[in-house]
Amino acid sequence: MNMNKHYFLAVKIPIETKKILATLVEGIKTELIFRSWVHPDDYHITLAFLGNATTAQLHQTIRGVEQTVFNYHQFTLQIEQFATFGRKDSPRVFYGDVVENQQLTELRDSVFTTCEKVGFLLETRPYKPHLTLARNWTKDEPFPPIELKLNNFSWEDCLLFQAEEVVLYQTNMEKTPKYEEIHVFSLR
Repeated sequence: MNMNKHYFLAVKIPIETKKILATLVEGIKTELIFRSWVHPDDYHITLAFLGNATTAQLHQTIRGVEQTVFNYHQFTLQIEQFATFGRKDSPRVFYGDVVENQQLTELRDSVFTTCEKVGFLLETRPYKPHLTLARNWTKDEPFPPIELKLNNFSWEDCLLFQAEEVVLYQTNMEKTPKYEEIHVFSLR
């Protein structure tokens, strides 16, 4: 039983893109005071958060997702801006906003359905693809308008990347980085 571990499926972010994002984040970290910043190795785009899982559920999930992912070709994704979830003046999450993409939405829906068939109770909020960068605003004054922080950075050139793999990750809360690859599924 793996009941003390959490699992999720996500699109893997290429190393080059992680490096660019990490550099951007370094440039704004001093001004944006969040309780925790995500380690660059942990950057990903979640498709389905599974939570706890038995060994049998994990095996079924791997088999099902393997068949699902086999139907999908690699596709291009883009991060176009920084944004937040939660209250505007005190956000819960600071993230890289992923441009809406039909292939990503279809892939997510297929993976989601596969996981539900295995018996997972999944998040029912509308899907908003994003890449979490930080959590929990902790400064006393209100969160500043983010556009000001990006100056003349050209998103178009740098933050286009290929979605090539879906990964089943395990969360290790006591480690940094904390997400461990359990199984990798390659897109065609």
